[in-house]
Amino acid sequence: MESFWDSLPRPFFALAPLEDVTDAAFRRLIARYGKPDVMFTEFTSADGLVLADEKGQKKLRRKLLYSEAERPIVAQIFSSIPEHIETASRMVAELGFDGIDINMGCPDRAVEKGGCGAALIKNPKLARELVRAAKRSGLPVSVKTRIGYAKDELESWLPELLAEEPAAITLHARTRKEMSDVPARWERVKRAVEIRDSIQNPRGDASWVRTLIVGNGDTADIADARKKAEGTGCDGVLLGRAVFGNPWLFASPHNDIVSRYAPLARVEALLEHLALFAELLADTTPYASMKKHFKAYVSRWEGAKELRARLMNTRSCAEAEEVVGAARGMVSMFPDLASYAREGEKRD
Repeated sequence: MESFWDSLPRPFFALAPLEDVTDAAFRRLIARYGKPDVMFTEFTSADGLVLADEKGQKKLRRKLLYSEAERPIVAQIFSSIPEHIETASRMVAELGFDGIDINMGCPDRAVEKGGCGAALIKNPKLARELVRAAKRSGLPVSVKTRIGYAKDELESWLPELLAEEPAAITLHARTRKEMSDVPARWERVKRAVEIRDSIQNPRGDASWVRTLIVGNGDTADIADARKKAEGTGCDGVLLGRAVFGNPWLFASPHNDIVSRYAPLARVEALLEHLALFAELLADTTPYASMKKHFKAYVSRWEGAKELRARLMNTRSCAEAEEVVGAARGMVSMFPDLASYAREGEKRD
């Protein structure tokens, strides 16, 4: 059965799921400024969706809040219990999501302790059961994982996942042991494409149904993503950390320049981000999670460091909006993008 994955451009560029970053507020802002081809929610515990009390359910379901502007939108979930994955996947389907993604790459020790995330690389049999369980929801299922646990196991790990024919597999091109401490090895993404083609398309038939291979890791911007896709033959690229302070990441080149160099544009984007956080998440999500965005938005101009310090001392979106609003006059002294770009490297 065809899904949205089949109609995406090649290569496609997607927003990675980042815990406490790509929440409902930030995704909605990104969708307004320049929507990617696919968006993913933060990863959400399937165990919690099944077992949490009313208060816990409210908080977890807020992670699954989305707008129509974000489509296609995929809910990323995690668990090591197939029955919980199946139940949570059916819940996600009822909420109207376009797809389900199972996290099999998170290196967080608390996640791994429950046999989830990257721990599943060591348990291919269970990993395959989880994919089958999610498929029973009727939605297309994808997997986000790594090239191995303590060592590169791509040659044995990837075929296990491909045997279940998920719609897509995203490969963070590092092992769990490497975390993000070494450069992503994109040559392994290229090898993943070769493995996929040898298994799922042995006759070289262009019409053969196949799992999409998506690369992830150390991608600076869309130009870099396109280059990596061309060099590896992967079907798409997932961009994560590059989106910090840059809701224009997936937009036109002109807007990318705005996001990098124009202080006023970045301050106004931060104000909009704060307003969305207050509207959508303030009653379930600690305000402190918003603070991790401040340095990305407020940097590289005279007075930025002082403004960040004031923002870090705020206790609510309303306080932060007041501080930023008062600073707009300071940053409006750089209305010309070219003049700001010439001086940008000299500033904080």
